[in-house]
Amino acid sequence: MVRALALSCHPIPSLAVTALTAGLAALASLPPGRGLLVTAAVFAGQLSIGWSNDYIDAERDRAVHRSDKPVASRLAAPRIAGIVGIAALVALILTVALSAALSWPGGAAVLVITACGWAYNLGLKATALSWLPYAIAFGMLPAVATLAASPPRWPAPWALTAGALLGVAAHLANVLPDLRGDAATGVRGLAHRLGAKATALAGAVILLAASAVILFGPGGETGWWRWCGFVAALLVAGTAAASAYRDPSSQRFFRTTILIAAMDLAFFALSRTSL
Repeated sequence: MVRALALSCHPIPSLAVTALTAGLAALASLPPGRGLLVTAAVFAGQLSIGWSNDYIDAERDRAVHRSDKPVASRLAAPRIAGIVGIAALVALILTVALSAALSWPGGAAVLVITACGWAYNLGLKATALSWLPYAIAFGMLPAVATLAASPPRWPAPWALTAGALLGVAAHLANVLPDLRGDAATGVRGLAHRLGAKATALAGAVILLAASAVILFGPGGETGWWRWCGFVAALLVAGTAAASAYRDPSSQRFFRTTILIAAMDLAFFALSRTSL
C-alpha cells in the first residue's frame, strides 16, 4: 500500500516542484525554519494534487490500462483508489494548516498554487485552457518564497514571467506521452489540439524562453556564465525536443524540463541576484 501511495502522488513532479521551492526559499534568503515551512506547505499541496489526480482519473486510467498507476490495476483498484482519495483530502487539510502557519500572504500563495492543481484535475485539463493552471501555479512559486519573507514582497516581474513560462513548458512536456490515452477518454487540452509534433516544438521554444528570462531578466552585466547556461539549456532542450518529436510517448522531454529548471536555478544562484 505504501508503494501504491508513493506511485500515485506523481513522485517525480512533486519532488521536483518541492526542490524548486526549497531553492527559491534559499535565494529569497528566508531563515531556515521559515524556508522549511514554505517547502513543507508546497510539498503537502503537491501530494494532494498528485493523489487527487489519480483518484479523479481512476476510471480513465483503467480504460487505457495505465500500468504506471496503481489505481488502474484491475485487482485492487477500488480499494487503492479509495485510499488514494482519502490521502488527497488529508494532504489538502495539511496544506491548509501549514499555509495558516505561514500566515498572510505567503500561505495564501501556497493555497493559490494548490487550487490551480485541483482546478486542473477537476476539469481544466480537458479544455483549451489546460495550460493556465500551470502558468499561474509556477508563476506563483517565486512569490511563495518572497511573500513568506519578513517583510513580504513580490518578486521581480521577470521571476513571475519565467515561472509562468516554465509552467506552460512543463505542462506540454508532461502531457505529451499521454496524448493518445487522454484522447481516447475524452480529454482534449491544449497539447491535444496542437498535436504531438507541434507540442514538442512549442514546449522546447517556451522552455528556452523561460531560460532566457531567468538568465538575462535580472539585468546587470551579462557574464560568460549566463551565456554558458543558455547554450547548455539550448542543447539539452533541442536534443530532448528532437527525441520527443520522433517518439512523443517518451518521458525524456518532461525529465529534461526538470533538468533545465534545475540548471537555470543554479546559474541564477551564481549571479547572486535577489528575487
